Amino acid sequence: MTYTIDIAGMKRDLPLCPVTDDLYIGAFVIFGDVEMTIHAARELLARAPAFDYIIAPEAKAIPLAYEMSRQSGVQYLLARKKPKAYMRGVFEVRVQSITTFGVQTLVIDSGDAEKMKGKRILIVDDVISTGESLRAMEELVKKAGGEIVAKMAVLAEGDAINRPDITVLAPLPVFNPDGTVKG
Repeated sequence: MTYTIDIAGMKRDLPLCPVTDDLYIGAFVIFGDVEMTIHAARELLARAPAFDYIIAPEAKAIPLAYEMSRQSGVQYLLARKKPKAYMRGVFEVRVQSITTFGVQTLVIDSGDAEKMKGKRILIVDDVISTGESLRAMEELVKKAGGEIVAKMAVLAEGDAINRPDITVLAPLPVFNPDGTVKG
């Protein structure tokens, strides 16, 4: 089963994947889809306010953040899933997302936090669904002293579709096991 989605004028067929026995999601994987990555970055940048840094969570949003950085000339930062040996003064937030089983963490180091202090920060992700990863990103930026100027994603899934505080390129419904859209 697949779901055809139009993302700001570019179509993709997303495979439907089970999350629970009665909930399926459309799997949007930007990895390897260079055409979509370039397109989505351009479309999001056209909707973005002025910003000083882009920040994205590891890992699926990395190509998007990179391409937005390349097109805009503005540096991007990553919130990593766990501290790395080179990180100093780690800021950490715990998060539970719909596509990651179990609790995960998002971390930045003091160097990236210092870059964000007093700066306009654009938070980007590939898909926002429960909003937990977004909440963690917001907390990290606030701890670092950054000013969040926008929260953006390629897709908003499920209840996130109705959030007025997020700029997205397209809504992505959630599905029943038979492939019909959940009411």
